Amino acid sequence: MKKVTGIGGIFFKTKDTEATKAWYSEHLGLTETPGMGVVFAWRPFDNPSSAACSIWSPFKETTNHFSPSEHDYMINYRVADLEGLLAELKAAGVTVVGDMQVYDFGKFGWVLDPDGRKIELWEPLGPQTGESFKDGSIY
Repeated sequence: MKKVTGIGGIFFKTKDTEATKAWYSEHLGLTETPGMGVVFAWRPFDNPSSAACSIWSPFKETTNHFSPSEHDYMINYRVADLEGLLAELKAAGVTVVGDMQVYDFGKFGWVLDPDGRKIELWEPLGPQTGESFKDGSIY
């Protein structure tokens, strides 16, 4: 089974999300799609006719989204078969956090790595564009 197929997103805690977004916008040109962070559109090397995206987003330092991890960041990995991968990880003794969640734009699951970092696993569903996420149901 092919496990990780790419990076789905990078999320980190910050004291002042608006100031952080403004700094990255001014100095590095990262422009936020309101309510979801910065969307990087790309095409998979092995399937250039399909569209994909990765998200970069700062979170308030008080967020519970990274719990139970005490780390200040979380990486989202794109996967091809979330249900199969979660079952395989659980059988291998990996800590699975919460239940899988399904949205129009994908399935999500979470695990802890050996250092207690929460890792988000995402199986995209349907076309991946900034418009796919605008309902804000995750972030």
